[in-house]
Amino acid sequence: MHLPQAKLDQVVDRFRMIEARMESATEGAEIVRLSKEHAELKPVVDAVTHLLKARSQGPELEELMALNDPELSPLAAEELQALKESLPELEHGVALLLAPKDKDENASAILEIRAGTGGDEAAIFAGDLFRMYSRYAAGQGWRVEVDSISEGDAGGYKEIIASVTGEGVFGRLKFESGVHRVQRVPATEAGGRIHTSAATVAVLPEAEDVEIEIRDQDIRIDTYRSSGAGGQHVNKTDSAVRITHMPTGIVVTSSEKSQHQNRAIAMRNLKARLYDQQRQALDDARSDARKSQVGSGDRSERIRTYNYPQGRVSDHRINLTLYNLSLFMEGDMNQMINALIADDQAARLAMLAEEMG
Repeated sequence: MHLPQAKLDQVVDRFRMIEARMESATEGAEIVRLSKEHAELKPVVDAVTHLLKARSQGPELEELMALNDPELSPLAAEELQALKESLPELEHGVALLLAPKDKDENASAILEIRAGTGGDEAAIFAGDLFRMYSRYAAGQGWRVEVDSISEGDAGGYKEIIASVTGEGVFGRLKFESGVHRVQRVPATEAGGRIHTSAATVAVLPEAEDVEIEIRDQDIRIDTYRSSGAGGQHVNKTDSAVRITHMPTGIVVTSSEKSQHQNRAIAMRNLKARLYDQQRQALDDARSDARKSQVGSGDRSERIRTYNYPQGRVSDHRINLTLYNLSLFMEGDMNQMINALIADDQAARLAMLAEEMG
């Protein structure tokens, strides 16, 4: 992709304008906003500057070649060839930085896993998925904290909600939203028949306080007695918290901590749900322009199949099958996630090319 000079100049001009404005800004809110945009644009401008410098070297090297100097001309020809080979990679790198971005790439996330069709086996599979994501998170240096659990009768979870905290969590896990299907012989199956079960995964970016405002009159907060495992106090105190957001009907709960902590966790998760609802509405409005993008977050879409008899895991959005299921379930997910990110980048580059006409 050859990026127009005007597009590159526009980025540099914007960066210089922000720097000039930062020197004269006095209001705290404006300084914070400008600093954030400056930090976001700095790597882009550095890459653009490198690209522009490389482009300018071409004519200079061609002039040296035209001198027919026995020493300089061969060296210039060699450098020009190397430059021509490096330019496409430089253009591609800048294009990725300029392509439309998800502003929540670096956000922490709320991970929700729920058993779907398949009874006890679906709950066990939901537990397997949570273990898989927990191990992947540990490998990335992220912190996982369980907010709410509803345990399955035969193991696993009917539902588990957890916060995953760290740099770039949502950017790497957002493609996991959807229906995950498993094909295997359940431990409870005496006849050795393969069953198909499913679990749904939702990954929500954690909303910043400034992004979502929740009015007191719009919520109802109830406390109730937790019924799950968690110590001697569980059935003696009304420590679990349920918050209902009446305008939307969204209900969130937390039952793993003290009542004070549960209330804070439930409010944080409510903000994430409301923020995600806003994101979904915006995505729907843009669906025609980005329908080929992987990360649409459609939770009703069957995105992946885990086939235990054949030891394979297949992602249906990018038609990728890996034959390393045992390692994958231990959290070795980077090959799949990187492929999904690459596909998303290709979609964003296509959108950039369309914008540039």
